[in-house]
Amino acid sequence: MIRILIAEDQRMLRGALASLLDLEDDFEVIGEAGNGEEALKLISSLEPDLTLMDIEMPVMSGLDVAERLQQQGNPCRIIILTTFARPGFLERAVQAGVQGYLLKDEPSDRLAQAIRSVMGGGREVSPELIFGASKGVNPLTEREREMLKLAATGMNANQIATSLHLSYGTVRNYLSEAFNKLEAKNRVEAIRIAQEKGWL
Repeated sequence: MIRILIAEDQRMLRGALASLLDLEDDFEVIGEAGNGEEALKLISSLEPDLTLMDIEMPVMSGLDVAERLQQQGNPCRIIILTTFARPGFLERAVQAGVQGYLLKDEPSDRLAQAIRSVMGGGREVSPELIFGASKGVNPLTEREREMLKLAATGMNANQIATSLHLSYGTVRNYLSEAFNKLEAKNRVEAIRIAQEKGWL
């Protein structure tokens, strides 16, 4: 029996997924989460074999959760469900060790097949998502991404410098380089571009 957790912030879709998966003889839906933080807690306490995870969730995104699980060495397998092909998302998902990356409008039998494949050690990615991801490569370094992420929370350069134990000048240089790479006029535009492309 494959024990499955569903993490999806839209209650109706979450319920529909649970009903659908419960029809399969070898699947058991053991829990449901409405945001990323809740998903992380339930994965730790319920220890599902696999989690179906939406990318766009409140508090923590599906990719944030996957990255945290990887850091913790948690063996739970992850299939990300998404409605769009943003270039940076697939790249981040692969780096976070995600085993499946599927469009939400895939036929239900395709999802069931993907779950079984992933549990057998395979990887499953919707072809449209691979095509979409090939359109843009993330130009930001890990450090530049980290700076922009902090800037997106409302921190200014001084606060970022204090937080990362760096000098103000170093932070300013990193942010300036990120703006140049993204062809952004200012911090707000840089954050928007990076978020739209899935690079943050």
